Formats: sequence, C-alpha cells, structure tokens
Amino acid sequence: MSEITENVKRVYERIAEAAAASGRSPEDITLVAATKMNDAERVKEAIRAGIKAAGENRVQELLEKDALGAYDGAQLHFIGTLQKNKVKFVSGRCDLIQSVSSPELLRAIGKKAASLGKTQEILLEVNIGEEAAKTGASVGKIEEMLEAASDEKGVHVAGLMTIPPVCDDMAETRGYFDKMYKLFVDISAKKYDNTYMRILSMGMSGDYAEAILSGATMVRVGTAIFGARHY
Repeated sequence: MSEITENVKRVYERIAEAAAASGRSPEDITLVAATKMNDAERVKEAIRAGIKAAGENRVQELLEKDALGAYDGAQLHFIGTLQKNKVKFVSGRCDLIQSVSSPELLRAIGKKAASLGKTQEILLEVNIGEEAAKTGASVGKIEEMLEAASDEKGVHVAGLMTIPPVCDDMAETRGYFDKMYKLFVDISAKKYDNTYMRILSMGMSGDYAEAILSGATMVRVGTAIFGARHY
C-alpha cells in the first residue's frame, strides 16, 4: 500500500470517528483532497485510494492537470483565491467554487456560467476572523452577497466556506468553527432565494476533526494526504 493510500485511509478513519462523536454518519462529511503542488499522477493515486473530490488553489495548475485527466472519477473544486480575470477558466468547469468573496465575483461567475448554459454551484467565503490580510467577506457583508445571488441565474449558493485564523489554542480555533456553524444555521433559517445551505466547508489537515465536531460537512485536507509541500 502506497503512502498516499495509507494516508487517505487514515484520514477517512479519523473523519468517521469525529462524525460519530458529533452524532453523524461518515457519509455526512465530504473529504476534499487539497491537491496544490501535487502532480497529476499523485492526484490520480489519491482518487484511486477513495478521494471523491479534488480541490485546486491555482487556476493555471488546475488547467494543466485537468488536461492530463488528473481529476477523472472525482469532483473538481476550486478552493483558492479567485481573481475576476480568471473566472472564465473555472466557472462552468468546476463542480464547486468554494472561494466566492464578493458580490462582484459572484456576478462574474454567474455571467460566465449562464453564457455556457450552466448554473455554477458556489460557496461564500467568510473571513470569520476579520483578518485584514485574508480574503473572504466579513460576516456583515454576507447578507449583501446572498441578496446579490438571489437574482443571479448562473449561480446557486450551496453553503459557506472559511479558513479561520491560525491559533495556538485549539479551543480558540473551535470558537471560530462554532461561530461559522451558527452563521450557517442562521442563514438556513432565513431561507434566501437561490440559496440552500447544505455545505459548511471548514477544517484542514491540522484541525479537520475539530471542524467536524463543530458541524462541518466538508473538510479540505492536503498535507495529511500528500505529505508536506516543498515550495
């Protein structure tokens, strides 16, 4: 058994444990392999090991690996910062764009998808820690984005995504995850048009189990599957 295959098995086992501890089934949690800086063959190996969704951070890398069939057999998600001039390469191509951080970006994605006769599923990225150096909309801006989505035919809001601040204390990280879950539930209760809160994407290699305990339905794991990245 290869290292990647062993790692995927181990991550799924930990997801199952966290899901059970939160009163849910492992099938309620989607594992997205964060494939940044891993070549097409390594991505294919992860998919053979049971990965159902691959997440890319960079548009150029996504295009290069997609041309090699790297994502065959799995969903393709875009999880990195997306610039408006790169929307044309991912809208309508990806199963899910997780990092929609402004009404302007949302509309650009919708316009491109509509021109292809498609509806692009998206997540709204929330800057839950209100960090100046981090992308994502503030909690106070989310309502504006939901309203922008309500009449944008080319997109469908499927939920929320966040990357919390780096914390020394896991209890502090859990606090951010809990805050995101509350936002997720509050939006669900308000029933915005063109919005269905079925995905809460949060948690990465160092904290995905804690994210699941706080209510995450999707986790994005890279290092725990592929090993440390070499920049």
